Amino acid sequence: MKVLKRFDFNPVNMNLYYAAFTHTSYTNEYPSAENYERLEFLGDAVLELIISEYLYKERHLEEGIMTKMRASYVCENACATYAKDLNFTNYIRLGSGEPAPNNTIQADVFEAFVAAVYLDQGYECIKKIVLEEITKYIDQNIDFLHDYKSQLQELVQTVKKSVIYEIIDEKGPAHNKEFTCQVKVDNIIYGKGKGRSKKDAEQEAARVALSKRAKLIK
Repeated sequence: MKVLKRFDFNPVNMNLYYAAFTHTSYTNEYPSAENYERLEFLGDAVLELIISEYLYKERHLEEGIMTKMRASYVCENACATYAKDLNFTNYIRLGSGEPAPNNTIQADVFEAFVAAVYLDQGYECIKKIVLEEITKYIDQNIDFLHDYKSQLQELVQTVKKSVIYEIIDEKGPAHNKEFTCQVKVDNIIYGKGKGRSKKDAEQEAARVALSKRAKLIK
């Protein structure tokens, strides 16, 4: 795979990497292929360990601050950003009816890639790759967990309007759910969003609603 040439290692088990870049929609059409779901499960844990270890050893911060920082740098928005930085998007295998990969898919692929390298090359190799990608964002104090819900609540309070979030769809296996949420302001839908957790979906819906700020404060 061309995408692997940028990394300083020689893959041993290429099947791991093919799986890491394969969405379920592709395996629905080609059942012999393996998708990234199992790898994503492992990669999520490995990524948390790498960032936890880095923050503990290198940043010397209090527990609460480390917890917030780790949540920011392993969230869906962050992982999707890493995938884009590494040009993973062009290598994701999707089914013929699936549109271009969204943030959720790109984040899943990054976590699956983390697991693939961990299994194929070991912990030190994937730690080096992850830290080279992530520490630049930590150094810049980038916050990937924008609290759009709080911003929306503050905005509508100025005009005394109510905000309600509703989960309108839920799909996928138990360990890899995708939720769709809609947000209503005074019973009018202003935004919809998707995410791997209800919280992420609500935040995305709030972000979309905030883009319609002019209509909200009329």
